[in-house]
Amino acid sequence: MWYTWADFHANIYEKVAPAIEKTAGMDCECVGGGRIKHSLDEKTIKVYGYSQGYGLADHALTVEILKKKYPDYESITFSNDGY
Repeated sequence: MWYTWADFHANIYEKVAPAIEKTAGMDCECVGGGRIKHSLDEKTIKVYGYSQGYGLADHALTVEILKKKYPDYESITFSNDGY
């Protein structure tokens, strides 16, 4: 599922949080945000930036999760710079 329609992290959070809470029985809290640049052809992912509303996410944790999901990728990195 792609969220390119969303202008802000809150747009996505408000849409998906109720379904997660209902389906998984979990309480959701957004603890930060950022952006992801994904190049399927080059097999690279870069996580960077922050959310104006939620602040900076733990990009190191995000990269750990992505490396498990995409073990065959050439590069999965992060930077706390940028917006």
